[in-house]
Amino acid sequence: MTITMDRRRFLLQSAGGSLAGGLAAARGAPATAPLPADGAAGPIVQSPPVVMAPRADGAEIVWAVARLARGRVEVDAGGKTRVFAGTPDGFAPQGDRVLRVRLDGLKPGTVCRYRTITEAGAPPAAREESPWRTFRTLDPAASATHFAVWNDTHNQAPVLGKLDDLTPEVDVLFWNGDTCNNWDEENWIAPTLLHPGGRDLTARRPLCFVWGNHDVRGRWAFRASAYVAMPQGRPFHAFRSGPVAFVCLHTGEDKPDDHPSFEGRAAFEPLRREQAAWLRDHVLATPGLCDAPFRVVVCHMPMRMADETGKADYDLFGKRSRDLWHDPLVAWKAQVVVSGHAHQPAWIPASDAFPYAQLIGGGPKPENATWIDGQAGPGGLRLVMRKLDGSVVADQTLQPVR
Repeated sequence: MTITMDRRRFLLQSAGGSLAGGLAAARGAPATAPLPADGAAGPIVQSPPVVMAPRADGAEIVWAVARLARGRVEVDAGGKTRVFAGTPDGFAPQGDRVLRVRLDGLKPGTVCRYRTITEAGAPPAAREESPWRTFRTLDPAASATHFAVWNDTHNQAPVLGKLDDLTPEVDVLFWNGDTCNNWDEENWIAPTLLHPGGRDLTARRPLCFVWGNHDVRGRWAFRASAYVAMPQGRPFHAFRSGPVAFVCLHTGEDKPDDHPSFEGRAAFEPLRREQAAWLRDHVLATPGLCDAPFRVVVCHMPMRMADETGKADYDLFGKRSRDLWHDPLVAWKAQVVVSGHAHQPAWIPASDAFPYAQLIGGGPKPENATWIDGQAGPGGLRLVMRKLDGSVVADQTLQPVR
């Protein structure tokens, strides 16, 4: 059976909404309660604090709330407590579904203690404090870094739980797309992104979110970005951790923007062009990115497949993106593109036509799910992809860019 049919069968069986004939409760959808009305009693906070978009000088803390609330974050870094309680437009962080607080001005490679404080924004009055927790800022000058990659979890709670158990403490965890099936209900978003499978994903590691095609699909997909922090406020970015420069790209949907299934909601061609210009103008010109010993691209849809001859009603690889991004990625001397999407794990070595290798994670069924462990240091960049039973699917070591 082809990869195309395997992937289609999974999505038809596990997704709700249009893919499952409009079933009210889709297999693989998160368990949720109706959204409470403003002024309701009960707990305000609905998820653990999630450390997203880690940077050398900070991160962003995101958490779900049940009703209108205000939030702030207290940070203890080096024995000095700072309070982060403002937004660029002069408001205290507030919202009726999610709160986000950006932390700035911290030192690279620093372990910071933090807690969130949440207060009701309407009667009845209430205040909730999270326990003190820790995270570490990234260190671009470090001699080594350790990262992990998940992909295509599609609301599979047992898989998420196993991934969380297996993945060690790392400098950054990349969640490389397709966290969900479709956003057919608004109240699926918070538990999927901020408390998936009831897990506290960032208790031991900060999270870097990378958009997949299912993360932008469904009538409520336009709301998902409110729950996802990005370092520069765009759905693509680049950063340095130790000897590795990471470029995170948004490959958009797997069909043309005018495909009837999107009902006019998709507009990813301009975003792809914007990223092509950004690769040329920013990544290729920024010290720390353009001269890093190791250079890794993280994006949901692969830039390459071993067999690109098959035809389907969706892309098995991101040809629309590759047509725009290939030349600047080659100029940047990208070494490997780390992706998902195909639901079949694969390693494709670099070639003359494609100087970057392609690593594709599997998923989302337990027998095919994978996680990728990346460690870079003086001995090279080692990428090990394992299944949930511990078996090794790929084990490759890259040497520094020459």
